[in-house]
Amino acid sequence: MIRKAGQELVLYYNPEASSKVMKLKGVLVRMGVRIRNVAPEQVTETVGALAGISGYKRAEQETAPDAARNAEETESDAGVLPVIPEEMLVMHGFTGRRIDELLLGLRKAGVPKVELKAIVTESNAGWTFYHLYEEIKEEHERMKQMEKEQGKA
Repeated sequence: MIRKAGQELVLYYNPEASSKVMKLKGVLVRMGVRIRNVAPEQVTETVGALAGISGYKRAEQETAPDAARNAEETESDAGVLPVIPEEMLVMHGFTGRRIDELLLGLRKAGVPKVELKAIVTESNAGWTFYHLYEEIKEEHERMKQMEKEQGKA
């Protein structure tokens, strides 16, 4: 589901509080972008559920049989959540132009670069937030390696 103009949403994950967070949120508020903080205990939720996309249910909204089945599936991992050590910014409902505006606004406000950024797509909406982190982290590492190799050439 594509959001209508003016219904942009940023899923923002930051494992540590900093002054950067307030600057970043200030830019988002000025642009009229909704912000949803993703907490460490939500990293196993699907991206679609966190973004409020219809058809994706939050874990606490599961039906009783679903919850019981999922509890059985994760029993061996009881209490162990994957950890995301870096901040992430995931955009939903943005046009290309609005993404450019956001990135420019962050630069102008002096917000240090958020290395791990993504856009919610049909493909990744069903992934857990942690799976999305793994994918964009890997892609980011490949890009850095390519830049490094090109710098040597």
